[in-house]
Amino acid sequence: MEWIISALADGARWRILELLAERPRSVGELAELTGLRQPQTTKHLQTLASAGLVTVFPLGQRRVYAIEAAPLAEIRERLQLLIETAATNSGERDVVARYQAAIAADAAKADRGHWADGRSFRFERALPASREIVWRHWTDASLLASWWAPPSLTVTECILEPEPGGRAILEYRDAEGRYRSEGCVHAAKEPEKLVFELSVLDGSGGISFTGHYDVDFGEAAGGTALRLGLRITETTADALPYIAGIETGWWQVLDNLAHAVDAATHAVPPIQPDDKGRSHD
Repeated sequence: MEWIISALADGARWRILELLAERPRSVGELAELTGLRQPQTTKHLQTLASAGLVTVFPLGQRRVYAIEAAPLAEIRERLQLLIETAATNSGERDVVARYQAAIAADAAKADRGHWADGRSFRFERALPASREIVWRHWTDASLLASWWAPPSLTVTECILEPEPGGRAILEYRDAEGRYRSEGCVHAAKEPEKLVFELSVLDGSGGISFTGHYDVDFGEAAGGTALRLGLRITETTADALPYIAGIETGWWQVLDNLAHAVDAATHAVPPIQPDDKGRSHD
C-alpha cells in the first residue's frame, strides 16, 4: 500500500496513469504527451511498475505500457472505508471544535482569579435503568470508573463514598499527563440524592477550581430521571481549559453512563447451580 501511495504522489506519474487509463501507450508517446524527456518518462514508468500500477509489453523494439486497475481499486476501497469511518465519527471532531470555541469565548475573562465563580450548569438525562442501578454506578468505585471520563481519558482512581464526610476523588490520565480532583460528600440519600464537591488540583496540588455537585435520582417511566446541577467556585486563571470543557465533557460522560446502565439492565444473570451441583435457571 505504501508503495502505491508513494507512486501516486507525483504529479507527472499521475498524469501518465491518466493517459494510460485511456489506452496502452508507448514510452515515446507518453513522453510527447506529458512534455517530459524520454529518460524521465522511463524512470516514472519503472516506479509505477514497481508499485504494480502498470504492466510493460515488449513489442519488438517498442515497449508499450498499460495500466493495472486492481491496485487502484484497493486504494479506492481503503479510502472509502476511511471516509465512512470519518463520517460515522464526525461528532468527535465537533466536540473538539466546540471545546476550542468555548476556550476562545472565555479567554478574555480568564486573566484574573475568581473569574468564573458562581457559573452554573444543569444537565438532565433519562436513563434506561432503575434508580438502584444508577445509584450503584455512582457509588461503586469499579462501576464509577467505567463511565466517569470522556473517551480520550482513562480513569486511574475514583471514589465517591455515599455518606456525609465521605471521600470524593477523581483521577484520570491521557497521553499528556495525569489530572486529579479531591473533595468530599456533603449529603447522600440512597437512591435519591448525592451532594458533593470536587476541587480540580493543579500540578503543585493547589486548587484550580471547585465544583459543587447536586445530583437527583428521580423516578421516571422506564427508568431514572437524572438531574445534575454544578456550580463553580474558587476559579483561577489556569482553570480556563477545564471550565471550557465542562459542558461538552459532562454530556459525553452522561452518554457513557447511559450505555453502562443499559448494559447492566440487560445483562443475563449467570446460571446458579443447585445444592447437588446441577445448574438451573
